[in-house]
This record gives sequence, C-alpha cells and structure tokens, in this order.
Amino acid sequence: MSEPLDGIGELDVLVVGAGFSGIYQLYQFRKLGYSVRIFEAASDLGGVWFNGYPGCRVDSDHPLYQLSLPELWEDFIWKERYPSWRELYDYFQYVDRKLDVKKDVSFNTRVVAAHFDQKTDRWIVTTEDGLIARPRFLVLCVGFASKSYTPAFKGLERFEGICHHTAHWPREDVELTNKRVGVIGTGASGVQIIQEAGPKVAHLTVFQRTPNMTLPMRQKDLDATLQEQQKVLYPSIFRRSKQTGGGFSFERYPKPLFSATPEERFLHWEDLWAQGGFHFTVSNFNDYSMNEDANREVYNFWRDKVRKRIHDPRMQELLAPTIPPHPLGAKRCSLEQSYYEVFNQPNVTLVDLNETDISEVTCKGILTKDGIEHELDVLVLATGFDSLTGGLTQIDIRGVDGVSIAEKWANGVYTNLGMTCANFPNMFFIYGVQAPTAFSNGPTCIEIQGDWVVQCIKHMKENGLTVIYPTPEAEAEWRGVVMNTGYRALINSAKSWYVGANIPGKTIEPLNYTGGVNKYLEIIEGIAKRGYEGFQFKPIIFNRPGRSLNPDPVTLNKVLAGLAEIGMSGIKAIDFKVEVRAYFQGIFFRCYVKWHWWANICQ
Repeated sequence: MSEPLDGIGELDVLVVGAGFSGIYQLYQFRKLGYSVRIFEAASDLGGVWFNGYPGCRVDSDHPLYQLSLPELWEDFIWKERYPSWRELYDYFQYVDRKLDVKKDVSFNTRVVAAHFDQKTDRWIVTTEDGLIARPRFLVLCVGFASKSYTPAFKGLERFEGICHHTAHWPREDVELTNKRVGVIGTGASGVQIIQEAGPKVAHLTVFQRTPNMTLPMRQKDLDATLQEQQKVLYPSIFRRSKQTGGGFSFERYPKPLFSATPEERFLHWEDLWAQGGFHFTVSNFNDYSMNEDANREVYNFWRDKVRKRIHDPRMQELLAPTIPPHPLGAKRCSLEQSYYEVFNQPNVTLVDLNETDISEVTCKGILTKDGIEHELDVLVLATGFDSLTGGLTQIDIRGVDGVSIAEKWANGVYTNLGMTCANFPNMFFIYGVQAPTAFSNGPTCIEIQGDWVVQCIKHMKENGLTVIYPTPEAEAEWRGVVMNTGYRALINSAKSWYVGANIPGKTIEPLNYTGGVNKYLEIIEGIAKRGYEGFQFKPIIFNRPGRSLNPDPVTLNKVLAGLAEIGMSGIKAIDFKVEVRAYFQGIFFRCYVKWHWWANICQ
C-alpha cells in the first residue's frame, strides 16, 4: 500500500480511479516516462470491484473481461467463466504484483474538486483530506457507475435492522441466513443478490417495479489445462473484440429477422440460448434492437423459455408478462443462474410496486400502500446508480469559464467523442457518457479510449503543445451523432439508466454512443490521423514567470515565420533573457491579431 502524501509536485498526468481504466492509463504513461499518479477513494485496487454484495460477478464472457496485456494474461488462470467480485479482487492483486501498480497510487484519496488554472495551464486538484495536485493533464477513470442512487424513501432512517445499498456492501459481508430479507429493485445487483440469498433466508420479499428480462448465464468452472492451451488464441480474440459492435469476439447475426424462415429463427435462438450470456442479445438478428415487430418475436421466445421455469401463473405474469413492458434490451438484461427458481419457493413474496407502491420505511420494515407492513431484518437497496454522468458531476470540476461540469450538463450532455469537453482543457474521461460504454465489453472500450488519450498526450508533448480542448462545434457535432444513433434504437422506449430516466430531474436522452465499438474506433482514429480535427491546441511559447525564460525554439521559429508572412520579416531573433510573454503580447495587441490565428500558425 502506498503511504499518504503531504503534497504532490507538478505531475504530467493525474489519473482518478484505480480500476481497469486507471491501471491501464498508469501502465501506458509509465512506458512513456511521464510523471503520473493515481488518486483512488478506496483503500485498494479494483474500482467498482473493490467490494461486492452476495452473488456479485461479471457478465462478460471469459477471456475478455481482463486487460489484454500479454504480461498479465500469460500467467493468470481464471477459475470461472464469469468471475465473482472476489476473483476480480484477486486479479487486481496479481496485476499489482506483476506491474507494481500500488507504488504510484494514493489510496483513501477522494477527489472533491478540480479547477483549471489558466495562468499555469494546469489543473488544481483537491482531495477530501486537503491534498493538492497540479497535473498538466487530468484523466478521470471513475467508470460509469461510481455514484449510487437511493430514492427518497420516507422514514428510511428509522429502520432498526441492517440496511445497505449494494454499491456500499461491507467487505466483511452481512449474514443473511435465516433472516427476513427485503430487496428493493430487480436490476443486475438485485437479480444477483436475490438468487444468492433466496435459498438460505427465512423469508425473502422482493419489491419489483419492472421485471428484468434476464438471460441464462451458463456459469461453469474453467479447466486450467484447457485454459492454458487456449491462450494461443488470445491475441486474435482481443484483436477481434475491437472489430465487433459490442466489443466481444462474437457479432450480430447478419440478416433481418423477417428475412429468415421460422425454422431458421427458432434454431438460431435455441443455439444462442444454449450458449448463454449476452450471445442471445449481441448475436441476435441485426434489426431486433431497431424494429419493434422483430423485437416482439424475440421477446416471445424469451417469455416462453422463462415461463417454463415458473410454477405459479401470477408469478409468470409478473416476471415474464404476456405483453412486454418495454422492448427486450431497452433495459440492461442481467445474467442469471437460478433466479426464477427462487420465486417457486414458499418463503418468497413478490410485491408489484405498480399495484401497491412503497408508502414508507418503518422501524420494522416496509409499509406498502395496501396497508401491509413487511417486517424485515435486512433491507437491501438494489436501486442502482446515477450512471454515466454522476461519477463526474459529483466532483466540483470547473473549466476556463468557471462553469462546473454539472452545470454544463444540466440540460443535456455535450462532449467530443465521449472523452473531452469544450472549456475543460487537458481533461479526458474514459468509459463514461457518450461513448460505447454500456453497450460494450468494459475492458475493450477502456483500452480503445485509453490508447487514444495516451497517443493524444504523446502527440502534444512531442510537438511542444501544452493545452488541448475541443471546439463547441465539434461537441455539437458529436452530440448529434450520439442522438441520431440513440434515437433510432428501441432503448428510448424504456425508463432506464441508459437514458437517465432512473434519476428524478435528469434530462432524458441517449447517454451512450450506440453505433458500435468498431465504428467508434474508426471515428476516433480518423480524428487523430487528421491532426485531431475538432480540437484546438495552445503551444509552448515561453516559460512561466519565476522560472528560466527559454522559449521552445521549434514553436518560436513557426511564430517568427508567421510574422514574416504578414510583413514583419524584420524580426529575426529574441533576447531570451527578456520577458517573452510581454514581448509577444505587445506585438499581437498592436497588430490586432486574434488568438485563433496565433493557434493556427503554431500548429
């Protein structure tokens, strides 16, 4: 573990978050010899996987839920097809042993503010305990689910039993055996904790508003010998993941649903169902997420499969309704192992919040509007997150105009490429809003964006550039791309976190780029190849007051050549001992040359 720091110098890069993306950034910047450090709010590595509730595990198929660095996967053996959070924790400890990550991480260090200082072209980053860092570049790797959400339940503070949000589950765990347990919410964490707790509790009460259209996980233990033999395929698998829409090694079925015969459809669905995981959604017919009639056919197959596992007709209708509450895939489909069997148990109650909502939380449990008090020993809040934007807006981040990121996004999100924001120079964020995030395999998206950020900063340092920021025009154009692809999909038919509808007062709009990981990679690589089109740069012209005054000679020559082009060829050299800032300011103010011209000739 790293020791707490009293202060930090002027870093090249400060990374916030020590999960997959933060560690990947640290690794890449170290290779370039840059000064870099991670601030992490938790006490160890892992990011969102630092802790977990009962049943918590990944939903991406092995071997893609790991970093693609050969020095990591060559020696690591996974135990399960879908690893639990504890195995992920072990993986991060292994990563540290291999890469010596922790020596450059400040743990228990929560960032509360980041303000850009135009005098020094650096970020001033402040932590909860008063530590201040001044990096040139700020890379936010907080993920899309770092701000939990708890609805304003009346009387929640009165509950006398044990109460935890799944995102803040104690690492020492909570004993659920023979307890009366209530779970509010049936998203991914709700599904996982319900199927884990159901068989061992005295009584389970599930409070559901919308049924989760879960998919069979087909979990299995992995054979170590076979896994070693398959590693020869890993380089191809990782490269392939960047060539598909979802960032997996498998792709959408290449035809529309109604162009297939009923037999072809049925056999294809049966094959996907048997494979398990996200194969059923990712590799379904290529129009099922856009065409409502096609989606209904897919839903009917799903419904009939699920109902065969549920005994009670009322439970069947609540968990797999005859008419879908929304298109399949418009809310995230969770993976399950024994979820529906739990509702066949006599000690399980399913409360439909559409019929009788929660009135208040009492000291004994939950009172619903039908007058029934559900007495509980443990209350689990599986109520989700302020996803995609909340991780950034909870930090007081302010750019050159003094406006916070929360204020900027209050009425709609504007980014360029889902990684940068106008008026927030030298700030990048990874695996967040307006990127393929929620519709991709996490590590694939993280590495694609991470590589782009690293190469961008490398380009700047090699060309004497200190500041980068996207233009408002580029932001508006990227927002248009995100809106165009998002509104064509059926995801807008559900009140989900995909569009921000789970948070009261949040603007409802597509929050992910849904054009596919492969297309996204093509776009951002094209932007870089065209000289970072849509971005503006500020060059190094002189050093700051109080330090040696030595202009960057390459950039200076470009400036002098530009001055010569407008008739100021008499300027040949500069005494480097004078205040260069004042010299250039005087020239340009007298000539009424605007900053955008300055930027153009210096590129």
